[in-house]
Amino acid sequence: MRRLNRKKTLNLMKELDAFPKVPESYVETSASGGTVSLIAFTTIAFLTIMEFTVYRDTWMKYEYEVDKDFTSKLRINIDITVAMRCQYVGADVLDLAETMVTSADGLIYEPVIFDLSPQQKEWQRMLQLIQSRLQEEHSLQDVIFKSAFKSASTALPPREDNSLQSPDACRIHGHLYVNKVAGNFHITVGKAIPHPRGHAHLAALVSHESYNFSHRIDHLSFGELIPGIINPLDGTEKIASNHNQMFQYFITVVPTKLHTYKISAETHQFSVTERERVINHAAGSHGVSGIFMKYDISSLMVTVTEQHMPFWQFLVRLCGIIGGIFSTTGILHSFGRFVAEVIFCRFRLGYYRSTSVPLPDGHTSNHLPLITDNSMH
Repeated sequence: MRRLNRKKTLNLMKELDAFPKVPESYVETSASGGTVSLIAFTTIAFLTIMEFTVYRDTWMKYEYEVDKDFTSKLRINIDITVAMRCQYVGADVLDLAETMVTSADGLIYEPVIFDLSPQQKEWQRMLQLIQSRLQEEHSLQDVIFKSAFKSASTALPPREDNSLQSPDACRIHGHLYVNKVAGNFHITVGKAIPHPRGHAHLAALVSHESYNFSHRIDHLSFGELIPGIINPLDGTEKIASNHNQMFQYFITVVPTKLHTYKISAETHQFSVTERERVINHAAGSHGVSGIFMKYDISSLMVTVTEQHMPFWQFLVRLCGIIGGIFSTTGILHSFGRFVAEVIFCRFRLGYYRSTSVPLPDGHTSNHLPLITDNSMH
Protein backbone atom coordinates (compact mmCIF):
# COMPACT_ATOMS: atom_id res chain seq x y z
CA MET A 1 0.00 0.00 0.00
CA ARG A 2 2.85 2.37 0.85
CA ARG A 3 4.55 1.68 -2.47
CA LEU A 4 1.29 2.43 -4.30
CA ASN A 5 0.88 5.74 -2.51
CA ARG A 6 4.51 6.61 -3.17
CA LYS A 7 4.07 5.81 -6.85
CA LYS A 8 0.97 8.01 -7.05
CA THR A 9 2.87 10.81 -5.35
CA LEU A 10 5.74 10.52 -7.83
CA ASN A 11 3.35 10.53 -10.76
CA LEU A 12 1.66 13.64 -9.38
CA MET A 13 5.03 15.40 -8.99
CA LYS A 14 5.92 14.47 -12.57
CA GLU A 15 2.69 16.02 -13.80
CA LEU A 16 3.54 19.24 -11.95
CA ASP A 17 6.98 19.44 -13.57
CA ALA A 18 7.24 22.85 -15.26
CA PHE A 19 10.60 21.96 -16.81
CA PRO A 20 9.97 18.86 -18.96
CA LYS A 21 13.07 17.05 -20.14
CA VAL A 22 13.68 16.55 -23.85
CA PRO A 23 15.13 13.15 -24.81
CA GLU A 24 18.72 13.33 -25.98
CA SER A 25 17.79 11.66 -29.27
CA TYR A 26 15.66 14.75 -30.10
CA VAL A 27 18.42 17.24 -29.29
CA GLU A 28 20.38 18.65 -32.24
CA THR A 29 23.58 20.61 -31.73
CA SER A 30 25.19 22.94 -34.22
CA ALA A 31 28.28 25.12 -34.54
CA SER A 32 26.19 28.29 -34.69
CA GLY A 33 24.35 27.29 -31.50
CA GLY A 34 27.64 26.64 -29.74
CA THR A 35 28.97 30.04 -30.79
CA VAL A 36 25.85 31.82 -29.56
CA SER A 37 26.00 29.85 -26.29
CA LEU A 38 29.62 30.87 -25.77
CA ILE A 39 28.75 34.52 -26.37
CA ALA A 40 25.78 34.25 -23.98
CA PHE A 41 27.87 32.67 -21.19
CA THR A 42 30.59 35.31 -21.60
CA THR A 43 28.03 38.12 -21.45
CA ILE A 44 26.38 36.59 -18.38
CA ALA A 45 29.73 36.30 -16.60
CA PHE A 46 30.67 39.92 -17.41
CA LEU A 47 27.31 41.36 -16.34
CA THR A 48 27.30 39.25 -13.18
CA ILE A 49 30.67 40.67 -12.15
CA MET A 50 29.46 44.21 -12.88
CA GLU A 51 26.26 43.61 -10.93
CA PHE A 52 28.24 42.29 -7.96
CA THR A 53 30.36 45.44 -8.07
CA VAL A 54 27.20 47.55 -7.94
CA TYR A 55 25.91 45.42 -5.06
CA ARG A 56 29.08 46.02 -3.03
CA ASP A 57 28.93 49.79 -3.62
CA THR A 58 26.88 52.20 -1.51
CA TRP A 59 25.31 55.58 -2.19
CA MET A 60 24.24 58.58 -0.13
CA LYS A 61 20.57 59.47 0.30
CA TYR A 62 19.67 63.09 1.09
CA GLU A 63 16.50 63.94 3.02
CA TYR A 64 15.36 67.45 3.97
CA GLU A 65 13.25 68.59 6.90
CA VAL A 66 12.70 71.67 9.05
CA ASP A 67 15.22 72.11 11.85
CA LYS A 68 13.22 72.41 15.08
CA ASP A 69 16.21 72.60 17.43
CA PHE A 70 16.71 76.23 18.42
CA THR A 71 17.87 75.81 22.01
CA SER A 72 21.14 73.92 21.59
CA LYS A 73 24.50 75.61 21.14
CA LEU A 74 26.44 75.72 17.89
CA ARG A 75 30.10 74.79 18.00
CA ILE A 76 32.55 76.69 15.78
CA ASN A 77 35.94 75.03 15.15
CA ILE A 78 38.61 77.56 14.22
CA ASP A 79 42.23 77.32 13.08
CA ILE A 80 43.33 80.61 11.47
CA THR A 81 46.79 82.14 11.18
CA VAL A 82 47.05 85.95 10.89
CA ALA A 83 50.26 87.71 9.84
CA MET A 84 50.31 89.91 12.97
CA ARG A 85 51.64 89.42 16.46
CA CYS A 86 49.25 87.93 18.98
CA GLN A 87 49.24 91.01 21.24
CA TYR A 88 47.92 93.09 18.33
CA VAL A 89 44.85 91.04 17.36
CA GLY A 90 41.68 89.88 19.06
CA ALA A 91 38.90 87.48 18.05
CA ASP A 92 35.33 87.22 19.28
CA VAL A 93 31.75 86.49 18.20
CA LEU A 94 28.75 88.81 18.32
CA ASP A 95 25.35 87.37 17.38
CA LEU A 96 22.00 88.99 16.59
CA ALA A 97 20.91 88.62 20.20
CA GLU A 98 23.74 91.02 21.15
CA THR A 99 25.48 88.15 22.93
CA MET A 100 29.26 88.40 22.80
CA VAL A 101 31.49 85.35 23.08
CA THR A 102 35.12 86.28 23.61
CA SER A 103 38.07 84.25 22.42
CA ALA A 104 39.10 83.55 26.01
CA ASP A 105 36.24 81.04 26.21
CA GLY A 106 37.98 78.46 24.03
CA LEU A 107 40.55 79.92 21.62
CA ILE A 108 44.32 79.72 21.94
CA TYR A 109 46.70 82.40 20.64
CA GLU A 110 49.95 80.77 19.51
CA PRO A 111 52.91 82.75 18.08
CA VAL A 112 54.04 81.09 14.84
CA ILE A 113 55.89 81.79 11.60
CA PHE A 114 53.49 82.80 8.83
CA ASP A 115 55.51 81.29 5.96
CA LEU A 116 54.98 77.55 5.66
CA SER A 117 57.67 74.92 5.54
CA PRO A 118 58.11 72.85 2.33
CA GLN A 119 56.06 69.97 3.72
CA GLN A 120 53.31 72.32 4.87
CA LYS A 121 53.26 74.04 1.46
CA GLU A 122 52.81 70.65 -0.19
CA TRP A 123 49.91 69.90 2.17
CA GLN A 124 48.27 73.25 1.38
CA ARG A 125 48.74 72.76 -2.38
CA MET A 126 47.10 69.33 -2.18
CA LEU A 127 44.20 70.72 -0.13
CA GLN A 128 43.61 73.55 -2.60
CA LEU A 129 43.63 71.03 -5.46
CA ILE A 130 40.96 68.98 -3.67
CA GLN A 131 38.89 72.13 -3.12
CA SER A 132 39.01 72.99 -6.83
CA ARG A 133 37.93 69.45 -7.75
CA LEU A 134 35.09 69.58 -5.23
CA GLN A 135 33.75 72.73 -6.87
CA GLU A 136 33.68 70.95 -10.24
CA GLU A 137 32.75 67.41 -9.15
CA HIS A 138 30.00 67.68 -6.54
CA SER A 139 29.66 63.89 -6.36
CA LEU A 140 33.08 63.75 -4.68
CA GLN A 141 31.40 65.01 -1.51
CA ASP A 142 29.74 61.59 -1.16
CA VAL A 143 33.17 59.96 -1.25
CA ILE A 144 34.35 62.30 1.53
CA PHE A 145 31.30 61.45 3.65
CA LYS A 146 31.98 57.73 3.24
CA SER A 147 35.65 58.10 4.16
CA ALA A 148 35.00 60.16 7.32
CA PHE A 149 36.93 58.87 10.34
CA LYS A 150 38.72 56.49 7.97
CA SER A 151 40.97 58.83 6.00
CA ALA A 152 43.96 60.79 7.24
CA SER A 153 43.51 63.94 9.28
CA THR A 154 43.12 67.17 7.32
CA ALA A 155 44.92 69.27 9.96
CA LEU A 156 48.02 71.24 9.03
CA PRO A 157 51.09 69.07 9.77
CA PRO A 158 53.71 70.45 12.16
CA ARG A 159 56.83 72.10 10.82
CA GLU A 160 59.55 69.62 9.92
CA ASP A 161 62.33 72.25 9.94
CA ASN A 162 63.75 73.88 13.06
CA SER A 163 63.63 77.47 11.86
CA LEU A 164 65.40 80.02 14.04
CA GLN A 165 63.21 82.82 12.66
CA SER A 166 61.26 84.67 15.31
CA PRO A 167 57.44 84.30 15.19
CA ASP A 168 55.83 87.00 13.07
CA ALA A 169 52.24 85.72 13.05
CA CYS A 170 49.52 84.49 15.39
CA ARG A 171 47.72 81.18 15.09
CA ILE A 172 44.24 81.37 16.61
CA HIS A 173 42.81 77.88 17.08
CA GLY A 174 40.25 76.11 19.24
CA HIS A 175 36.46 76.16 19.38
CA LEU A 176 33.62 78.37 20.60
CA TYR A 177 30.01 77.62 21.54
CA VAL A 178 27.49 80.18 20.29
CA ASN A 179 23.71 80.49 20.01
CA LYS A 180 22.01 78.99 16.95
CA VAL A 181 21.29 82.40 15.46
CA ALA A 182 23.06 84.50 12.88
CA GLY A 183 26.31 85.99 14.10
CA ASN A 184 29.64 87.50 13.20
CA PHE A 185 32.98 85.95 14.08
CA HIS A 186 35.75 88.44 13.45
CA ILE A 187 39.45 89.01 13.99
CA THR A 188 40.56 92.61 14.13
CA VAL A 189 43.10 94.89 15.78
CA GLY A 190 43.15 94.94 19.57
CA LYS A 191 41.60 92.76 22.26
CA ALA A 192 37.83 92.79 22.62
CA ILE A 193 36.24 94.47 25.64
CA PRO A 194 32.56 94.50 26.72
CA HIS A 195 30.55 97.58 25.84
CA PRO A 196 26.96 98.59 26.75
CA ARG A 197 26.07 98.98 23.09
CA GLY A 198 27.85 95.85 21.90
CA HIS A 199 31.60 95.53 22.11
CA ALA A 200 34.80 97.33 21.16
CA HIS A 201 38.47 96.57 20.47
CA LEU A 202 41.49 98.30 22.00
CA ALA A 203 43.14 99.38 18.77
CA ALA A 204 44.40 102.81 19.75
CA LEU A 205 47.82 101.56 20.81
CA VAL A 206 48.51 99.77 17.50
CA SER A 207 49.92 101.82 14.61
CA HIS A 208 48.35 101.51 11.17
CA GLU A 209 51.71 100.58 9.65
CA SER A 210 51.68 97.31 11.59
CA TYR A 211 48.27 96.27 10.21
CA ASN A 212 48.59 93.15 8.11
CA PHE A 213 45.56 90.93 7.80
CA SER A 214 47.10 88.46 5.43
CA HIS A 215 45.76 85.18 6.73
CA ARG A 216 45.50 81.47 6.15
CA ILE A 217 42.45 79.40 7.12
CA ASP A 218 43.73 75.94 7.94
CA HIS A 219 40.35 74.82 9.24
CA LEU A 220 36.88 76.26 9.80
CA SER A 221 33.84 74.10 10.53
CA PHE A 222 30.59 74.11 12.45
CA GLY A 223 29.28 71.38 14.71
CA GLU A 224 31.00 68.18 15.71
CA LEU A 225 34.60 67.93 14.56
CA ILE A 226 34.89 64.97 12.16
CA PRO A 227 38.36 63.97 10.89
CA GLY A 228 38.49 63.45 7.14
CA ILE A 229 35.80 66.01 6.27
CA ILE A 230 37.07 68.84 4.05
CA ASN A 231 35.22 72.13 4.49
CA PRO A 232 34.91 74.89 1.85
CA LEU A 233 37.40 77.30 3.47
CA ASP A 234 40.08 74.79 4.48
CA GLY A 235 43.40 75.72 2.86
CA THR A 236 42.34 79.26 1.93
CA GLU A 237 45.13 81.86 1.93
CA LYS A 238 44.71 85.61 1.40
CA ILE A 239 47.51 88.15 1.11
CA ALA A 240 46.65 91.74 1.99
CA SER A 241 47.78 94.36 -0.52
CA ASN A 242 47.06 97.26 1.86
CA HIS A 243 47.36 97.88 5.60
CA ASN A 244 43.70 98.90 5.90
CA GLN A 245 42.07 95.94 4.22
CA MET A 246 38.87 94.10 5.12
CA PHE A 247 38.22 90.46 4.28
CA GLN A 248 34.60 89.31 4.48
CA TYR A 249 33.16 85.79 4.31
CA PHE A 250 29.38 85.38 4.09
CA ILE A 251 28.55 81.87 5.27
CA THR A 252 25.27 79.94 5.15
CA VAL A 253 25.30 77.03 7.60
CA VAL A 254 23.08 73.98 7.01
CA PRO A 255 22.59 71.54 9.94
CA THR A 256 23.45 68.03 8.77
CA LYS A 257 22.96 64.60 10.30
CA LEU A 258 25.42 62.10 8.88
CA HIS A 259 24.68 58.37 9.13
CA THR A 260 27.14 56.02 7.44
CA TYR A 261 28.29 52.47 8.14
CA LYS A 262 31.32 53.97 9.92
CA ILE A 263 29.93 56.88 11.93
CA SER A 264 26.78 58.63 13.05
CA ALA A 265 27.33 62.30 13.82
CA GLU A 266 25.65 65.70 13.77
CA THR A 267 27.67 68.21 11.83
CA HIS A 268 27.06 71.21 9.58
CA GLN A 269 27.74 71.91 5.94
CA PHE A 270 28.11 75.46 4.71
CA SER A 271 28.52 77.52 1.57
CA VAL A 272 30.53 80.73 1.46
CA THR A 273 30.83 83.92 -0.58
CA GLU A 274 34.05 85.96 -0.31
CA ARG A 275 34.66 89.68 -0.58
CA GLU A 276 37.61 91.93 0.14
CA ARG A 277 38.12 95.68 -0.09
CA VAL A 278 40.44 98.45 1.10
CA ILE A 279 39.12 100.74 3.82
CA ASN A 280 39.30 104.33 2.58
CA HIS A 281 36.96 106.74 4.33
CA ALA A 282 37.81 109.56 1.94
CA ALA A 283 36.64 107.45 -1.00
CA GLY A 284 33.49 106.30 0.79
CA SER A 285 34.71 102.80 1.63
CA HIS A 286 33.92 102.65 5.33
CA GLY A 287 34.45 99.86 7.80
CA VAL A 288 37.07 98.31 10.06
CA SER A 289 40.17 96.49 8.91
CA GLY A 290 40.12 92.80 9.78
CA ILE A 291 38.69 89.39 8.97
CA PHE A 292 34.91 89.09 9.29
CA MET A 293 32.96 85.85 8.98
CA LYS A 294 29.24 86.52 8.98
CA TYR A 295 27.28 83.28 9.31
CA ASP A 296 23.58 82.55 9.10
CA ILE A 297 21.80 79.32 10.13
CA SER A 298 19.50 77.67 7.59
CA SER A 299 16.05 76.63 8.76
CA LEU A 300 16.33 73.34 6.86
CA MET A 301 18.18 70.30 8.11
CA VAL A 302 19.74 67.67 5.83
CA THR A 303 19.93 64.00 6.77
CA VAL A 304 22.59 62.13 4.80
CA THR A 305 22.27 58.34 5.00
CA GLU A 306 24.52 55.74 3.41
CA GLN A 307 22.45 53.04 1.75
CA HIS A 308 23.19 49.60 0.37
CA MET A 309 21.35 47.42 -2.16
CA PRO A 310 19.36 44.65 -0.39
CA PHE A 311 20.48 41.08 -1.07
CA TRP A 312 17.05 40.07 -2.39
CA GLN A 313 17.18 42.89 -4.93
CA PHE A 314 20.61 41.71 -6.02
CA LEU A 315 19.23 38.18 -6.57
CA VAL A 316 16.26 39.51 -8.56
CA ARG A 317 18.52 41.59 -10.80
CA LEU A 318 20.89 38.64 -11.24
CA CYS A 319 18.04 36.31 -12.25
CA GLY A 320 16.80 38.95 -14.68
CA ILE A 321 20.26 39.17 -16.28
CA ILE A 322 20.65 35.40 -16.69
CA GLY A 323 17.09 34.75 -17.90
CA GLY A 324 17.02 37.80 -20.15
CA ILE A 325 20.28 36.93 -21.89
CA PHE A 326 19.27 33.31 -22.42
CA SER A 327 15.90 34.35 -23.87
CA THR A 328 17.33 37.12 -26.02
CA THR A 329 20.16 35.02 -27.47
CA GLY A 330 17.73 32.16 -28.13
CA ILE A 331 15.39 34.45 -30.06
CA LEU A 332 18.27 35.99 -32.02
CA HIS A 333 19.69 32.57 -32.83
CA SER A 334 16.30 31.28 -34.05
CA PHE A 335 15.76 34.40 -36.14
CA GLY A 336 19.24 34.05 -37.64
CA ARG A 337 18.64 30.42 -38.57
CA PHE A 338 15.29 31.35 -40.14
CA VAL A 339 16.90 34.07 -42.27
CA ALA A 340 19.71 31.74 -43.28
CA GLU A 341 17.28 28.99 -44.28
CA VAL A 342 15.22 31.44 -46.37
CA ILE A 343 18.32 32.69 -48.18
CA PHE A 344 19.69 29.21 -48.87
CA CYS A 345 16.25 27.95 -49.88
CA ARG A 346 15.97 30.68 -52.53
CA PHE A 347 19.45 29.84 -53.74
CA ARG A 348 18.52 26.20 -54.20
CA LEU A 349 15.29 27.09 -56.01
CA GLY A 350 17.30 29.26 -58.39
CA TYR A 351 19.70 26.40 -58.99
CA TYR A 352 16.83 24.11 -59.99
CA ARG A 353 15.00 26.75 -62.04
CA SER A 354 13.39 25.49 -65.27
CA THR A 355 15.65 25.63 -68.38
CA SER A 356 15.00 25.35 -72.11
CA VAL A 357 16.31 22.13 -73.70
CA PRO A 358 16.67 22.07 -77.56
CA LEU A 359 15.16 19.05 -79.37
CA PRO A 360 16.41 17.50 -82.62
CA ASP A 361 13.34 18.60 -84.57
CA GLY A 362 13.98 22.27 -83.74
CA HIS A 363 11.51 22.51 -80.86
CA THR A 364 12.39 23.35 -77.26
CA SER A 365 11.31 21.67 -74.06
CA ASN A 366 10.62 23.72 -70.88
CA HIS A 367 10.50 20.68 -68.61
CA LEU A 368 13.03 20.41 -65.79
CA PRO A 369 15.97 18.16 -66.58
CA LEU A 370 16.26 14.89 -64.78
CA ILE A 371 18.54 14.92 -61.79
CA THR A 372 21.23 12.31 -61.94
CA ASP A 373 24.20 11.52 -59.84
CA ASN A 374 26.53 12.99 -62.49
CA SER A 375 24.61 16.27 -62.53
CA MET A 376 24.83 16.49 -58.75
CA HIS A 377 28.57 16.11 -58.93
